[in-house]
Amino acid sequence: MQNHFFPNLKRDNMAETPNNKCVIVGDGAVGKTCLLISYSTDQFPTDYIPTIFDNYRVELYVGNKTTSLELWDTSGQEGYDQLRPLSYSGTDIFLIAFSCVDRISFENVRKWYKELTTYWTDETRDVPIILVATKKDLLTDEEIMKKTAVDSKCVVSLDEMEQMAKEIHAANVIQCSAKTLENVKAVFDIAVNSNR
Repeated sequence: MQNHFFPNLKRDNMAETPNNKCVIVGDGAVGKTCLLISYSTDQFPTDYIPTIFDNYRVELYVGNKTTSLELWDTSGQEGYDQLRPLSYSGTDIFLIAFSCVDRISFENVRKWYKELTTYWTDETRDVPIILVATKKDLLTDEEIMKKTAVDSKCVVSLDEMEQMAKEIHAANVIQCSAKTLENVKAVFDIAVNSNR
């Protein structure tokens, strides 16, 4: 079935097991859905549509072979705290996302890590976690920094990101921008390679 937001992806209604199930969590409005849309379409979506729950599958090449990557987009809204963990079973890779210019979303990485570890099972206990810093384009765009009233107290430094990655035992940390596509493909390359 074709999807308007992910035209290159099929909705996963098939019973077959994907090669890699990747679940993304993080606060609302940090750019989780934009990251997935930008990855699959090479275009930045212009409208904000809060996610409740969605999953898609994309084929990608790792080395010289095709691999399936099933992307599970979750809601960061509190009202879905009971529903969201239902997506964690069978996960191969977790992405914890936060915005580079939103310190609260960064501090909440601990909350997301705690939620993941609370619902870990024997099959997900050793699943790699990738820490993903979104909205990197806002760090260098002075006009946007002024318009969004972002100040240096809100900006998360690379050192802080690396320290958080150590604290939550993340396999990697990466900054990206869904808007400019900077490092978007790299996020998923790192994710897939972390699960090897």
